[in-house]
Amino acid sequence: MPTLLAQPTIIEAAGNKPKRIEEYAGRVNSNHSHVSVARMVSPAGWEEPGQRPEFEEITIVLKGMVRVEYEGGHLDVRAGQAVVAHPGEWIRYSSPEPEGAEYVAVCLPAFSPDTVHRDA
Repeated sequence: MPTLLAQPTIIEAAGNKPKRIEEYAGRVNSNHSHVSVARMVSPAGWEEPGQRPEFEEITIVLKGMVRVEYEGGHLDVRAGQAVVAHPGEWIRYSSPEPEGAEYVAVCLPAFSPDTVHRDA
């Protein structure tokens, strides 16, 4: 029988401004360790610390633009586009445009504070 995930768990986000994280599947909401799926809503001007995660992260932008900085440059990922951040590479996410951003993040294995390795 399929499992209904009736609602997400709201998780506190890192960064300079409040960002809403709604985890549908993952370590917190559904006890999944092999994958996490979360909807993010970030305000204009939001940015988080850089990180070098042990997991792969696939980000699908639904509204606005998410900037993904990496060693050597950055990508501006707009609504209807996606980006894959590979395990072990340094990245930093932000939403610098006035409308902010809404996006879905899928992490394989699931996101964990112990494996994201944020910059100090």
